[in-house]
Amino acid sequence: MNIIGQRKIYLTISAIIVVVGLFLVFNFGFKEGIDFKGGTLWQIKLDESTTTAEVEELFTTQISEAGEIKVNTDITNDAFLIRFQPISEPDHQKFLSVIKAKYPTATELSFQSIGPSIGAQLKKNAMIAVLLAIIAVSLYIAFAFRKVSRPISSWKYGIVTMATLLHDIVVPAGLIAYLGSTAHGAEIDSNFVVALLVIMGFSVHDTIVVFDRIRENLLHQRGKTEFGETINQSVNQTMARSINTSLTLIIVLLVMFFAGPVNLKYFILTLLVGVATGVYSSIFVASPLLLVWQRFSERKTTPK
Repeated sequence: MNIIGQRKIYLTISAIIVVVGLFLVFNFGFKEGIDFKGGTLWQIKLDESTTTAEVEELFTTQISEAGEIKVNTDITNDAFLIRFQPISEPDHQKFLSVIKAKYPTATELSFQSIGPSIGAQLKKNAMIAVLLAIIAVSLYIAFAFRKVSRPISSWKYGIVTMATLLHDIVVPAGLIAYLGSTAHGAEIDSNFVVALLVIMGFSVHDTIVVFDRIRENLLHQRGKTEFGETINQSVNQTMARSINTSLTLIIVLLVMFFAGPVNLKYFILTLLVGVATGVYSSIFVASPLLLVWQRFSERKTTPK
C-alpha cells in the first residue's frame, strides 16, 4: 500500500475526527460519575418480578433520606443500579435493612459511596496521571531513538507520538461526552481514566513497532533510500502485525460489550473505540507525520 503517497487523505480524515471529538468535548462536556462528583452507587439483586417503579417507590416512601435517586436495570446480572447522594455506613446498613424487610431474598452485589471532596481530589489526580503518562511516554521514545538523528531528530519521534496519543484519546472522549448529553447518560469515572491509560498503552505499542522498523531500515540503508520510501516500506512490513494484534483485542471487547456487566459498558466502549483509533493512527497518522515534519524542516532550511 502506498500509505505515504496518500498521506494527505489519511491525515485529513484524522484532522476531521479530532476536530469533531474536541467539539463534542467542549460543547457537551462530561457527565461526571460518583468517583468525581461524589455520591453512592448501589447494585442490588431483587426478586425477578420487581420493577424499577417499585424500587423508586420504596425509596420515596421508606428511604426518603437518600434524597433524589436514579434507578437503572442491570439486565446482565438481573439487578438494579441505584444512584443517590453520599451516605454513611450506618445509613447504608439502615437502608439495606429496609430493603431486606420488603425483599427477603435481596442480595447486595456492590456498594460504593464517595464524598464530594474525595471525588474532586480523584478527578485532579486522574488528570495529572493522564498528562504525566503522555509526557513520560514521549520522553522515553525520544531517548530510545537518540541514535537516529537523520533525516529527522530523535525528539521529533517523541512529539509525533504525543500527538498520536492525544488523537487516540480525543476520539473516545468525544463519543462519551456526546453519549453523556443524550438519554444514554454516559458518565466518566475512574474506569474512564483507566480506559484512556490502557488506550495510550496499546497505541504507543503499535506506534513503537512501526517507528522501530523505520529506525532499523534507516540504519541499514544508511541514506540510500528516500525517507518517504523508507517509511512506507516500514509501515507495510509491520501493518499485518499491528492489525492482527489489535484485532484479537477488539473481538474480545466486542463480546464483553454485548455480554458483559452493565456497569462496565462505557468503560469497554471507550476501550473499543480507542483501540480501533489507535490502530488507525499508528499506521496512517504517526508515520506520515514524520515525513510531513521532515519535508517542512527541509523547506525552512533550503535557501530560496
